[in-house]
Amino acid sequence: MTALMLAEGGCQVTLVERNQIAAQTSGESSWAGAGILFPLLPWFYKDEVNALALRGASLYPQICDELKRETGIDPEYTQSGMLIRLPFDAGVAQDWCVKNNTETQQIGENLFLPQVAQVRNPRLMQALKALLIQKNVTLLEQTQLELLKPTNSITGWKANSGAVLAADAFVVTSGAWSFELLKNTAANLDIKPMRGQILLYQIPQNSLKNIVYQDGFYLVPRRDGHLLAGSTLEDVGFDPRTTEDVKQALKIKAESILPALKDLPVLKHWSGLRPGTPDNLPTISAHPAIENLYLNTGHFRYGLTMAPASAERITKIILK
Repeated sequence: MTALMLAEGGCQVTLVERNQIAAQTSGESSWAGAGILFPLLPWFYKDEVNALALRGASLYPQICDELKRETGIDPEYTQSGMLIRLPFDAGVAQDWCVKNNTETQQIGENLFLPQVAQVRNPRLMQALKALLIQKNVTLLEQTQLELLKPTNSITGWKANSGAVLAADAFVVTSGAWSFELLKNTAANLDIKPMRGQILLYQIPQNSLKNIVYQDGFYLVPRRDGHLLAGSTLEDVGFDPRTTEDVKQALKIKAESILPALKDLPVLKHWSGLRPGTPDNLPTISAHPAIENLYLNTGHFRYGLTMAPASAERITKIILK
């Protein structure tokens, strides 16, 4: 998103990716996430988190329309709504929704938010990659940058290939890996990987039309009948492996919400590493000491939701 907005702002952009863009590679949460465009139980988060998330969500219809029109790849933006099942504090929830102009419907003791939308992460990534190529953005895949050394200004950043990448400005958008790049120059950057595991089912199309959330767990139905069930929050470092005990725990939770899943197999089980930060607050700013370095990272659970708004902010900072 940052590369796209900078390119549309007139910049010549190179995007450096340690693996392959839009591929199912172990670790990256951009591919692995569920695609919910809303902060889960936003009344628990700081205003800054919700402001970024809600602004980002509001930009997705336009972005997805452009991606589908220009690339032919449909990110499957869908306003499916989200049903929040007990337990939750109904009074606090209703107060937040009224204050933030979020439509609600009461379904028994549960709360339905009809405006909540989703996108399909892999298709979104594929469409973004295709559009970046159309915008003449240079993609350097399978390229890993080395640990940045203290400096006043970056004249070139060395890659593992031995090449030195030169630019007028550099932006770190490396998610969970950002601190590993910057730990010699940004000791206060509090980002660490947090693993999330998720399951994939196939259910009859339209048998579940909306997202369901209950007690830290969600079911996300796709248009074609695929259903995501997740996810976990695990502080295990850079370990992208899935585990059988988590698989069974996720199955139990999924089946308690949708009993029909007891008769269906798990099609896939994967994980992603989120860039964990205190209070889910990202860093979107110029570097305090390096004059041509910028940071757009540390979005924790809401990187996808916040992405358009975060890219918008950092682009304005760079191009001011």
